[in-house]
Amino acid sequence: MSVGLETAPAPRARTGRAKITDRSRAERRLGLLLSAPAVIVMLLVTGYPLFNAVYLSLFSYRLTAPDDRRFVGLGNYATALSDGLFWQNVFTTFLITLITVAVELVIGFALAMVMHRAIFARRTLRTSILLPYGIVTVISAFAWRYAFDLQSGFVNPWFGLGDFAWFSDRWAALFVIILSEIWKTTPFIALLLLAGLAQVPRDLTEAATVDGATAWQRLWRVILPNMKAAIMVAVLFRTLDAWRLFDNVFVMTRGQEDTATLSFLTYQQTITRTAIGLGNAVGVLLFLSVVIIAAIFIKGFRVDLSQVRGDR
Repeated sequence: MSVGLETAPAPRARTGRAKITDRSRAERRLGLLLSAPAVIVMLLVTGYPLFNAVYLSLFSYRLTAPDDRRFVGLGNYATALSDGLFWQNVFTTFLITLITVAVELVIGFALAMVMHRAIFARRTLRTSILLPYGIVTVISAFAWRYAFDLQSGFVNPWFGLGDFAWFSDRWAALFVIILSEIWKTTPFIALLLLAGLAQVPRDLTEAATVDGATAWQRLWRVILPNMKAAIMVAVLFRTLDAWRLFDNVFVMTRGQEDTATLSFLTYQQTITRTAIGLGNAVGVLLFLSVVIIAAIFIKGFRVDLSQVRGDR
């Protein structure tokens, strides 16, 4: 009698929600205890600025007229949400986030596979791949601005682009901003995915190879399902980071040519235009959008480590 996957007993149909195992409960309890000190410190450090921002957002208040402070309630939020500039910045932020995270996930996974399977010079290879992530973001932004500058840059002469001004066109400027983000933060994705690859049981990949599974089938049916937690963490962290993009926009374009993001809009309203109330309202909306994005990702991925381990 042949023994194969087709002879395995059919799994029992699940009724209702999956039962949480004792091991999962213990791990959740341990996770809460381990993270509690860091969460408490974070709340102490960020709690006052956050509540102060919410408080200031309820007033019509400018630094140029400190005595003219009027309570407007949710008026600043209504002004921001009804302004076309706000939604244009939301679209720009969404576009940058979507493209950078998607491209970084693909390239980062490829780099993680290379680092995971490297046999010779593994440390040198990993160091060279992770090097861009160690560069300060502002320095990286200045380097990319210099490279694409019309007067002093070397990109135009190398590719024969003549007098093409990258930062005088919206889509060209966004292309440079996105390219710089991908170059800078792809190693971060690769590092997280490399940790996920290390958690994939070798027995499963070897068994799939023996059963005749192709490399593509092993990737989709064995490797990626067992990396679900690592992928969620990588995508979540990078999405939240990209959604708060500020440095590259500030250095390269100063928000000109319709390249401003939500973070840069907060800076413009608060610092440049000294509209403290409206600027804090935009900042609070940015914070709420980050919380919503995090909740959507966590609920959407539905990572259950007990199912990954096969606990009963």
